[in-house]
Amino acid sequence: QVQLVESGGGLVQAGGSLRLSCAASGRTFSIVGWFRQAPGKEREFVAAINWNGRNLHYGDSVKGRFTISRDNAKNTVYLQMSSLKPEDTAVYYCNFIDTKDDPLIDSWGQGTQVTVSS
Repeated sequence: QVQLVESGGGLVQAGGSLRLSCAASGRTFSIVGWFRQAPGKEREFVAAINWNGRNLHYGDSVKGRFTISRDNAKNTVYLQMSSLKPEDTAVYYCNFIDTKDDPLIDSWGQGTQVTVSS
């Protein structure tokens, strides 16, 4: 059984930084993605990383501000968020994904809330 647990969210002022963590247990897959969902909006792709950390890509809205990384020894993927904007406010989730950035696990975790104040 796969379990993904997100943490690290919080309240931050615009321009600030946060680092999110995604801890995986059980069966794992090679590509991990971060997603976010703001109230009243659809879930949005944020970033993805492959198994060795050499293949990264980002959603257009976060390019240049967010950095995804992973520590395979800890089964953890991180999302370093900088220059945060109020529009980054959302619940952030992680999931294993395929090469088309589609999530593989139907059951999402609880996510971690990120709130950016102006």
